[in-house]
Amino acid sequence: MNRAAARKVRLPVEGAPSAPATLLVLHAAELLTVRGLPAPRTGLAASDLGIIEDGAVFVERGRIADVGTSETVLARHPRATQTLDASGMVVMPGLVDAHTHAVFAGSREREIEWKSQGLSYEDIATRGGGILETVRATRDASGDALARVTSERLRRMLAHGTTAAEVKSGYGLRTADEIKILRAAQAAAARSGVDIVRTFLGAHAVPSEFLHSREAYVDLVTNEMIDAVAADGLAAFCDVFVERGYFDADQGRRILLEAASRGLRSKVHADELSDSGGASLAAGVGATSADHLLHVSSEGIEALARAGTTAVLLPATSLASKMVYADGRRLIEAGVAVALGTDLSPNAWCESMQLVMALACHQNGLTPAEAIVAATTNAAHAIGLGQEVGSLEVGKQADLLIADVPSYRHLGYRLGGNAVSIVVKRGRVLETRGQVRRVDKAIL
Repeated sequence: MNRAAARKVRLPVEGAPSAPATLLVLHAAELLTVRGLPAPRTGLAASDLGIIEDGAVFVERGRIADVGTSETVLARHPRATQTLDASGMVVMPGLVDAHTHAVFAGSREREIEWKSQGLSYEDIATRGGGILETVRATRDASGDALARVTSERLRRMLAHGTTAAEVKSGYGLRTADEIKILRAAQAAAARSGVDIVRTFLGAHAVPSEFLHSREAYVDLVTNEMIDAVAADGLAAFCDVFVERGYFDADQGRRILLEAASRGLRSKVHADELSDSGGASLAAGVGATSADHLLHVSSEGIEALARAGTTAVLLPATSLASKMVYADGRRLIEAGVAVALGTDLSPNAWCESMQLVMALACHQNGLTPAEAIVAATTNAAHAIGLGQEVGSLEVGKQADLLIADVPSYRHLGYRLGGNAVSIVVKRGRVLETRGQVRRVDKAIL
């Protein structure tokens, strides 16, 4: 079929057929396995894609059962319920989005004019925009409405190759509304087919009713909110926005330690607007990740490397907010594991990890191979799914992509568009664009 042919999109629907008993993907020009390490990649390993030319993957009951050259895999598995020919294309793990705020109501398109006039992130918040504007809209929305719009966002992410993602709360800032958001996230995941990991972010901002009693709000987060989230198992992580005008490092530490005592692992919005000590805090509490890091200090980088805390970079936010870009090259050379996320939110409405990977190469100093590692296995580890997804290895969940590009380098090179032809989720073809040939018999 001509590559320029009109592309048809098929997204998952509730009640759709289950995965075929077996699936065989053959003749990938480059099969990016990203296999070999059970932990986030650092140093030279951060660019090791484990490439197999003329590669193949055999899937059985939603799990990867074999990986290798087409000749080798076909010799062991000559037949499959469904077979795809990926000749001339790249096959790789499904993308993992390590940082989103996907559950929200409303939008903030008027802020584009303010940004064009030179207003900063803080200036916009002072004018009544920013996080608290979204909080007002999200509080007014029902849980069902939030689940519906979030499932639509997740489906668009899936169409661009994202098969798993982290989703934060943080636009409720009241116990009932934070719980509503976390429940809506889970419902949206079930509707969309995207696996999610939920993060409690009650300490995203101080709501208007607590502007003159910040410590009282910290008390609310630390006690009532964390109790409610932990009691119902609504989140795997707790996050804090450590920044001037939001929460300081001492408040963040108090919240994260309390959350840890209730079984929630730690994340930190760190050093986004200034060197706020967020990276050092993240390292000190053993956080899984420190995110943003536009203004991280040398001491903060060293602390992240020692602690083994992953740095999650969010270049779409720098683009949307006209901020500097995090120095990914510096982080990698210091031995820090780097992951990527869209930061999907009303401020940076980005649903494409492909765009994020390209921005990371053009602006954060990552190579295409490093960007792919950061968007697959490192991102999976950053949200606690590293043992299940993020690489193509026997026993892992069969989440993979077939990209209509001749080399993986195109994924760091091309800005915009959608290179994905096939998305496979748990062994089931969820989205197809018509370029990949399906055959009834094994292709020799």
